[in-house]
Amino acid sequence: MRRLLILALLALGAAACEKTPATPPTGDGLLEPVANPHGDPMPLPDLEQQGRVGRSPRRITANQLGRSIEVAVGRSWTQLEGRATSMGRADYALVNIESTEPNLVFAKFLEDGAREVCLGQASDEVKLLVPRVLTRTLPGATVGDLRKLTDAQVRELLVYLSTRFWGAPLEGEELTRWAGFFTQAATRAESIQKRDQALAAVCIALMTDSRFLTY
Repeated sequence: MRRLLILALLALGAAACEKTPATPPTGDGLLEPVANPHGDPMPLPDLEQQGRVGRSPRRITANQLGRSIEVAVGRSWTQLEGRATSMGRADYALVNIESTEPNLVFAKFLEDGAREVCLGQASDEVKLLVPRVLTRTLPGATVGDLRKLTDAQVRELLVYLSTRFWGAPLEGEELTRWAGFFTQAATRAESIQKRDQALAAVCIALMTDSRFLTY
């Protein structure tokens, strides 16, 4: 009899819980419920039903990278041969297939290469030791104070360089952001009296962008 009474009380308690929804406590130190400001999430498209349009971008090989650097910057990366195997080049002894998978090793070595060629080219251009590549659209025979360039001149240079490095020009809001980056780099470079570093910073940013590495 006692057992039946306990079971009946438990059943009544469960029914009461079902009828009365729990209310989150409020007060000092407690958060009140907040509605989702983003609304219902939009479902992702079903790729199997839609089908694939075009192809996925591919990363360039180590050999292609070396040639691209020569064309874009005007000088070769001297350390490439020593690092090409780690960057995916097939040696045809143990590895027979050229790797084009993006990975941290490739990205790290590419950054090293970008620093070498960009710093070297920018320094030589400021000293008038090589033909102008990074400064081709700038006025005058020498590279002056980059802070004094007009916004139109900065944009012209960035459009030229992005087309040279990526095969496609910067435009719209992205061009505005890059112009701001160039202005900051120029200000910093003049403050430490190393004008070439502003040009090198832009060159490194262009070369380490995914658009330089894919096709």
